[in-house]
Amino acid sequence: MTVGWLRAQEPEIRLVPVARGLENPVDIQPAKDGSQRLFLLQQNGIVRILRDGALVAEPFLDIRAKTRANGECGLLGMAFPPGYREKQYFYVNYTNPECRGSVVARYRVTGANRERADAASEEVILTQAQPFTNHNGGQLQFGPDGFLYIGFGDGGSGGDPRNNGQTTSTWLGKMLRIDTERAGAYQVPDSNPFVGDSRYLPEIWATGVRNPWRFSFDRETGDLWNADVGQNRAEEINFQPGPSRGGENYGWRTMEGLACFSPSTNCDRTNLTLPVWEYTRAQGDVSVTGGYVYRGLRWPALRGTYIYGDFASARIWGLRREGPRFNNRLLLRPPNTSISTFGEDEDGEIYVAHHGGIVYRIESVAAAATPLLTARSIVNAASFLEGLAPGSAVTLFASGITGGPGIVQSPALPLRRELGGVRVLVNGVEAPLYAVANVNRQEQVNFQVPFDVALPTARVAVSINGTMSAEVTVPVREFQPGVFTYGDNQAIVVDASANTLAATVRGGQLVYLYATGLGPVENAPAAGAASPRSPLARTRQLPEVTLGGLPCEVQFAGLAPDFAGLYQLNLRVPAGAPRGRQAVIVTSGGLRSPSVNVIVE
Repeated sequence: MTVGWLRAQEPEIRLVPVARGLENPVDIQPAKDGSQRLFLLQQNGIVRILRDGALVAEPFLDIRAKTRANGECGLLGMAFPPGYREKQYFYVNYTNPECRGSVVARYRVTGANRERADAASEEVILTQAQPFTNHNGGQLQFGPDGFLYIGFGDGGSGGDPRNNGQTTSTWLGKMLRIDTERAGAYQVPDSNPFVGDSRYLPEIWATGVRNPWRFSFDRETGDLWNADVGQNRAEEINFQPGPSRGGENYGWRTMEGLACFSPSTNCDRTNLTLPVWEYTRAQGDVSVTGGYVYRGLRWPALRGTYIYGDFASARIWGLRREGPRFNNRLLLRPPNTSISTFGEDEDGEIYVAHHGGIVYRIESVAAAATPLLTARSIVNAASFLEGLAPGSAVTLFASGITGGPGIVQSPALPLRRELGGVRVLVNGVEAPLYAVANVNRQEQVNFQVPFDVALPTARVAVSINGTMSAEVTVPVREFQPGVFTYGDNQAIVVDASANTLAATVRGGQLVYLYATGLGPVENAPAAGAASPRSPLARTRQLPEVTLGGLPCEVQFAGLAPDFAGLYQLNLRVPAGAPRGRQAVIVTSGGLRSPSVNVIVE
């Protein structure tokens, strides 16, 4: 790979503080459980939670009895496994109080309080003796394959005196890959590159690293970016493409960055994977801190950029893969900052920590494009007919609201009013959002119309990061029935007895459909909130439903319990319904829905 160098003339990003008063933060991790919480690791052994923009007073985890912050020692890494919401356990990497051993351990949340882990629940996964007190690595990350990746430094001192980076009988100076989600402490995946080769420990995924201080996976491509701290000459960024099967040798101590180290000249570069980028210490840079590829939707100018920095100089750069080249540019150099780590939240937004106790969110300073939409682009989410129906789900098609492909969903109820920097305003009031998406270059927002929107029209606008579109005037209809479908206009049908999706129906069967625009309801919840189970939010007028031209017995029509803005129709299939593909039509307030299909056995 060739490399290129680009300098920014003006800062391209800004840092917005989101948490202060931390003690030496060294890692930022999301649980990916839909809670939008960030877990902030302090080097002294405490994990704090950032929730809804505020630090939770009580620590999530306190293991100060097991570790001590000193130099490169302490609590260094954390990772949540896939499915954490159900599993309620996680992993940490720390050094022992003497800093002569690294520990990777599992901890659990055992009580009803999901924001307090049990410090007594430790299950040690593995340990690694450390001959010196520096170069401990410490990063943990679950890869796209579901396996746990661990970065260990070369054991410390200087110059790798034991040549651990190239010694394949030790974990020191290596990247490991293990399976922690099956029986036992861990298992070695059969697909690890050196399984069956007695010259290598089987846990090894890659060799030849000095002190990997922060590696991450690109959530879109699966590429692995690994920042490795140099000796005296250069800092390096290593890159592993997503399809790689592992086994890379990144060169330390044979090489430091792109130059020979031991020997200092004419070193053997055979089978080495050289860094895609290096920078020297000529301008006051000392220690690289790896980051993340930006895949959020808020800042189009940053999308696809690997954002990383230097602990000492506080320079923050953006490195992009552009064809066969990697191009680097300076994004910002904040004053009085020691960049200890970067982090990524559930939406793909990136954060950076100052070791002195502050966590910042990274934002682009590029002016956002003005979103564009028309009245005709705001439609019923089921029928795609123009207009709004109070309380119902709506799809808004627009341009300039996302930075690239992807979907950001509201993780739980009540629905959020902002997703990926996007907001929808109806008559100047923020509407609850289901999702913001860019799929096949089509940008859209799915939102719920507030129940109190009055006929005959409403003003609708969309904003991205505070940049507002022009308002459009949209018709408001009390009734606008539509039935949700999939595939070839096939209605989504649920068998009421088994509560499972039904591909076909039969005469006399009790089923229910999901719909929109069935009109006003009793006991309406707040917009964005879950619809009640008792009493149910029934429609004030019972819709009529026909299947194959025959009337159906409608037993319930109203808001689906535990959902937001989704109507449910419970009905019995007519006993004499003809076989084959038949049309279903819903009539509410005298208005007929577009026909959808069901298959009758």
